[in-house]
Amino acid sequence: MPVVSVRVRLVVVITLVAALGLAAVAAAVFVVERATIMHQVEDRLRANLESARFIVEGDEANPLGWGSSREALEDIVRRMSPDDNTGVLGVVDDNIAYLPGVPLDVDLREAPGFVPFAVEAAAGGDPVLGTYADEGVNWRFLAAPVELPNAPDASDVLFIMAYDVHAELSELVEPGRIFVISSIVVIVVIAGVATIVAGRLLRPLRRMRETAERVSAQSLGERLPIEGRDDVSELAATMNAMLDRLDGALDSQRQLLSDVGHELKTPLTIVRGHVELLDPEEPSDVRETQALVVDELDRMSRLVQDLSSTASLHGPTPVQPVPTDAADLIAQVTRKASGIDGADVAAGPIAEVVAPLDAARITQALLQLSQNAVTHGGGRFVIGSHTDAGQLHLWVRDYGPGVADADKQSVFERFTRGAAEKPGSGLGLNIVQVIARAHGGSASVTDAPGGGSIFQISVPLNERPAGGIDPHRR
Repeated sequence: MPVVSVRVRLVVVITLVAALGLAAVAAAVFVVERATIMHQVEDRLRANLESARFIVEGDEANPLGWGSSREALEDIVRRMSPDDNTGVLGVVDDNIAYLPGVPLDVDLREAPGFVPFAVEAAAGGDPVLGTYADEGVNWRFLAAPVELPNAPDASDVLFIMAYDVHAELSELVEPGRIFVISSIVVIVVIAGVATIVAGRLLRPLRRMRETAERVSAQSLGERLPIEGRDDVSELAATMNAMLDRLDGALDSQRQLLSDVGHELKTPLTIVRGHVELLDPEEPSDVRETQALVVDELDRMSRLVQDLSSTASLHGPTPVQPVPTDAADLIAQVTRKASGIDGADVAAGPIAEVVAPLDAARITQALLQLSQNAVTHGGGRFVIGSHTDAGQLHLWVRDYGPGVADADKQSVFERFTRGAAEKPGSGLGLNIVQVIARAHGGSASVTDAPGGGSIFQISVPLNERPAGGIDPHRR
């Protein structure tokens, strides 16, 4: 199917809406004007009826005396001043007897069946307003019997006036033609203006499409210009923010690959070097090399497991917080931490509060901090919690050598170890930080009074929906 641009569709829709609007206005005006003209015809026929009555009856100051109804009819026809598109005649004994002295717009004799139709309509003796639509004409007429008291020919005398409805309505033709021409001009102008405006409004969208086509893993540095303060400029800003996140995600992935390669390179080099120097004929050498290889493979296995845990925390829903009894959770973590080899754990102050937490993830983070206290802090540590400024703080206090001020920020980065000789993948504290951020909080380390460190997870107490983690935040 052919591709129709958004600009063309917008212009077509705007033009069609304008055309339909003008057509609706024209239809409404025509209906109203037609009804007005028909009402005016009715009013003029009734006014002529009153004029005829006045001519016949006169008034108290000037009473008129007619010898017969025919004389009255003749005077009515002679003195009547018809409007445009009208015709008048007088009928006596069902025949046309009197015509106006001047030619009128409508000759009622053009339709031979009209007079008999009007005579029959007025046979009841009362004035009648009716419509005659036959023989190619459409007339609205008045048929009024002329009656004088004691006149023998009263029932045979009839005054008739008619308006040509087609001619009256034809007065709308010229204004209608002007309206149509004006509407066409207006529609053309609207289409032209819509084309220009749509082009300007959609120009940023075209730039976005062109930028998206150019963007790749090698050219994420390009950004959209932001012009004005409207929805399109906000969309451009959103696109730029998205590109920033993508750029950061790719940088994070490159850094991760570099870090993983570096971490795996060392054990592989060690294993390869010892295997190459292995003397298969020397049992002691074989045993030592076996022990070293197994140890290095265990270290790589721990690294892969930690990488898998880190990857699972970067999904769309890394945590699923539910209202959790924080005091009960701390008690459970303390009992579990006591099972760590070399752990000497004690329970500290505990906040009695219910908070939105993913209990499994928080347990994972606190046990990681506990393992860190055993590995780097000598094994003695305290687990506790407290609340402050709308946040719940879950902490592990150790009695080790502490963390230097210069390392307090970098210690949560990937593959950062407190001591090179200590075992571990260097991902433990990074996992703790990722779990804290997934809860909308943060992880930090401070110096403990009397020596040692306090590793703390701070999460907000208010409810928040679970969501993904920014990939570039490490």
